[in-house]
Amino acid sequence: MVKVIGLLRGVNVGSSRRLRMADLRAAVESLGHTDVETYLQSGNVVFVPAAGTGKELGPSISDALEARVGLRANVLTRTGAEMASIVDANPYQRDDPTKVVVTFHAGRAGTPPLNVTTYAPEGLTTRAREVYLDLPFGQARSPLLAALAKAQPDDGFATSRNWRTVLALRDLSAG
Repeated sequence: MVKVIGLLRGVNVGSSRRLRMADLRAAVESLGHTDVETYLQSGNVVFVPAAGTGKELGPSISDALEARVGLRANVLTRTGAEMASIVDANPYQRDDPTKVVVTFHAGRAGTPPLNVTTYAPEGLTTRAREVYLDLPFGQARSPLLAALAKAQPDDGFATSRNWRTVLALRDLSAG
């Protein structure tokens, strides 16, 4: 049984983009997906895709959410196997999982157009569709994260999760 993780961008981060996780589960179930679980209140959903569905599950979830609650949110997906590979490829091992962040991209991540060495001791590693960030001072006080937010191209979308969430999603999506 293959499980898929849906990562929603920009929900429950401001007062105008509120989404109840029960509504997210119902929207995903309305597409015929089963074993639907949400994790935290930040737009993470794990499910078994309905038979015959293609690889592009994100847009259909986005459409179902808009039809159900009037909220349009970009959704990108990773399989459980992909999430396990993302965990295995982490170049940063920290005792505090809130100090490592993974930014998931809809397309190829690419190298950000900035000199990362000027942000040391913070670090950044790009692999395929993910960018790993080592933020020893945390997200709230990270100059690197602030610079990345300004430097990212508008040719797609991305959403970030801290390492604790990445590990939990890997575990939830394990066969």
